[in-house]
Amino acid sequence: MKIENLTIESAHEGLKNGDFTSVELTNAYLKKIEEKDGEIKAFVTVTKDLALRQAKEADEMIKRGEMTMLTGIPCALKDNLLIEGEKCTASSKFLENYIAQYNATIVEKLKKQGAVFLGKTNLDEFAMGSSCENSAFFKTKNPRDLERVPGGSSGGSAASVASDMCVYALGTDTGGSIRQPASFCGVVGFKPTYGTVSRNGIIAFASSLDQAGPITKNVADAQIVFDAIKGLDEYDSTTVEYTEKELDSFKIGVPKEYFVDGLDKEVEKSIREVIEQYKKMGAQIVDISLPHMEYALACYYIIAPAEASANLARFDGLRYGQNIDGIISNRTKYFGSEVKKRIMLGTYTLSSGYYDAFYKKALKVRTLIKNDFDEAFKKVDVILGPTSPSLPFKIGEKQEDPMAMYLSDIYTVSVNLAGLPAISIPFKTDGLPIGIHLIGQSFREKALLNIANNYDR
Repeated sequence: MKIENLTIESAHEGLKNGDFTSVELTNAYLKKIEEKDGEIKAFVTVTKDLALRQAKEADEMIKRGEMTMLTGIPCALKDNLLIEGEKCTASSKFLENYIAQYNATIVEKLKKQGAVFLGKTNLDEFAMGSSCENSAFFKTKNPRDLERVPGGSSGGSAASVASDMCVYALGTDTGGSIRQPASFCGVVGFKPTYGTVSRNGIIAFASSLDQAGPITKNVADAQIVFDAIKGLDEYDSTTVEYTEKELDSFKIGVPKEYFVDGLDKEVEKSIREVIEQYKKMGAQIVDISLPHMEYALACYYIIAPAEASANLARFDGLRYGQNIDGIISNRTKYFGSEVKKRIMLGTYTLSSGYYDAFYKKALKVRTLIKNDFDEAFKKVDVILGPTSPSLPFKIGEKQEDPMAMYLSDIYTVSVNLAGLPAISIPFKTDGLPIGIHLIGQSFREKALLNIANNYDR
């Protein structure tokens, strides 16, 4: 069975028409993982028994006429999403043998639709990183160039989709962790509005920033997965129900702050080509400004570590994870260097005497960043720019330079600070992948995805 370039829509048609069964499709992907993942290393765990059991159940659903768009279609899940009875490591030695006790809400939703879970994908430990080099187990490689990183933290999910080892995958995005790896691997990565998708059953990094979303082959598939996982959840009080308004214009804003020193010339050239293509499609291009964007990265690296230091306090070896001879020994031995760095930074900024100087000030800047977007969206429907300032970089290239690594997320972190939806779609190129970043208004996912689909088609 040829599974290259198989999308959710085409796999659904094949299953519906009886061209193949879910068991046959699942076995084809399991074989592909066996053949390819030795060099790419996208998967931490392959859940073969679970996948084949779910595939059989999906075939029964199809026979009974209970088929949904995702029934019988194999996917991969980032290894910070809980699947009951399966390992969930967050790519940390601390949780190396942890077995999930329940399903994450979004996992439960996919399960009810008859989805097939092929396995859990690699990530930067506790989702802290931009290259998938911070995993405690191994480094994932970019399928487009095995010497380069796949991006992070959802690098394993992006690499699994880009290498045709699954039809689609789920990731999480705290500062760009779905969109940046999607950009680096040449696939679609969608981060919904904060509050549209439940965070229940996701190992938390920074609770006011974390959001789960799909990584897919095209924009249409991203819409299908989003529709399946969104919605109110009694276990997550930040989730909301909403009714979306129809798009009545086609105005695209281009911030002058995006085209500055440090932006790769090839990336800039590609984005300007996309702007011209949107003009030909009838879009009105509007020059806008996001004046406080220059503070977004600094603001993010105060707020995110502060929340992480609180969320990771539960990992003491008593309630979760490894237990040797005391909390300090557990955390010293089993946490990686990036996780330790962020815990210490977060604890410092929340400590007496520094809270007002750093954390409180960062919260005020976050409000200014949100206000900039609010003002921009009075004039435009979406905002366009690059997903990352650079092309995928080589493995090890930025490992010793934290600032260069953090700058990989310079265009994406402001979206999380403002709680907005955003998507990265691949620029059509034969060279290294480049991501086009489109930012939408809160709870206007349909409008954002429609505009993204105009280019993707």
